[in-house]
Amino acid sequence: MPGKFAVAAALLLALPFAAQAGDVTWVKDIKPIVDARCAGCHGSDAPEYPAFKKEKEAWTAKGIGPRMDTYSHLVYFTAWPDTGALMRRLDDAKPGDMYEHLGDNAEERQKNLALFKAWVGNWTLKRWKDISKEEIDGIKVPY
Repeated sequence: MPGKFAVAAALLLALPFAAQAGDVTWVKDIKPIVDARCAGCHGSDAPEYPAFKKEKEAWTAKGIGPRMDTYSHLVYFTAWPDTGALMRRLDDAKPGDMYEHLGDNAEERQKNLALFKAWVGNWTLKRWKDISKEEIDGIKVPY
């Protein structure tokens, strides 16, 4: 029985952290960051990803990336079909080219990155072809 008690105690101790991570949502936390920090280049005037990819050089020359200002557009780059793209671009361990846009200073960038990581759940840099079902199940992105 002590083994079951230890597991139960560990689960109870983990609940506040799980609840905190679960509290991060698109509407409350992520959309305000996207609106403030990303929509200038990834907003409603930006092309859908297939159109962006088709003329990537022309769009990037204008400082425009693919559209990411709505929940469904951003999930496209998180879970499927472009799994991990958001994470690869924002990651701080191997900083992607969009990490610098998360804030005006290191503290703000880290705070916003922590919110993105909590929102995503399973922060993975893997692509669809390399990710397991268990890893994809760990991506949460609550609305």
